[in-house]
Amino acid sequence: MTDIRIGTSGWNYPSGRGTWNGLFYPSRRRRGFDELAYYAERFDTVEINSTFYRIPEAPLSQAWVTRTPPGFLFAVKLYRKFTHPDMYLSRDGVSDWDLSRDDFDLFRAGIDPIATAGRLAAVLVQFPESFHADDDARGYLDWLLAALADYPLAVELRHRSWDAEGTADLLGGYGATRVLADEPFKPLKKDVGYVFREPLKEEKHVGYVFRDRAENTGNLTRTGAPGRKTYPTCFYFRLHGRNRAAWWQHEATEDRYNYLYSPDELEPVAEIARDAAASGRRVLMYMNNHFSAKSVANAVILKRKLGEPIPGDYPPALVDKYPELQGVVATSGLPL
Repeated sequence: MTDIRIGTSGWNYPSGRGTWNGLFYPSRRRRGFDELAYYAERFDTVEINSTFYRIPEAPLSQAWVTRTPPGFLFAVKLYRKFTHPDMYLSRDGVSDWDLSRDDFDLFRAGIDPIATAGRLAAVLVQFPESFHADDDARGYLDWLLAALADYPLAVELRHRSWDAEGTADLLGGYGATRVLADEPFKPLKKDVGYVFREPLKEEKHVGYVFRDRAENTGNLTRTGAPGRKTYPTCFYFRLHGRNRAAWWQHEATEDRYNYLYSPDELEPVAEIARDAAASGRRVLMYMNNHFSAKSVANAVILKRKLGEPIPGDYPPALVDKYPELQGVVATSGLPL
């Protein structure tokens, strides 16, 4: 039985031109309306963005668990101090990148209610494009993964230097999965090819492999080193949209994610996800094109393509804005 989880990156977008209010969430709300509970009636996983900007307090994490049904999973983005030192140092009053054991302890304590409840899908370790695969970076990544090895890990390495030989071995040593990301200048393509395999019985350390069909090398890359856990507990997809015009130059950060995938563009992504699911491990898929709830619409379409259930009803305004949802979702009929 396959375990494919499809959701969005974040659930709270209350302001800006790309707000979800009036599209996915009602603009006029009853007292006590809970966005996360509403979201969790329609999706079974979410990627938490807020943990990138600040480490959560344990009571907040516990509240997230309490407000969602059993089986709902959270992917927690690692705090930016671990992955984006320049961004961390740009904050007011910060003058030193003094990463220490205390930072790990605070992060662990903050997400402990999620992990203890069995609701942690993965810790997302997202590095920027500027993080290149030199010796220092590889050493730091090895140290960081070792410190977080108790958790299922998904690592997003955006710079192409990480595509070189050795990255799979490094991640595989900690059972980490490399994020398969779709973005404007590096879209996921079925013809490039990802071959997902179950661990071989005679070589239990062999995990999944990629085959680069674009170069037609046919080479299979073995992951991991003997004696270490070398296959990922899950496969992790992030779809950022393909807004090339606003990716590097934009008035507001949200403009980067103002992109709606067409059903045809999502088809090869669905095919890759089917291949990953056939390995028998969990597949996590998060839509990050959040502008005006485009991620919600695309997550629903992706669910439909993969034969996943689409529970709950949706506001008519969302279907009016994204006609692709007609006949796919039930509508509430409630005024917004």
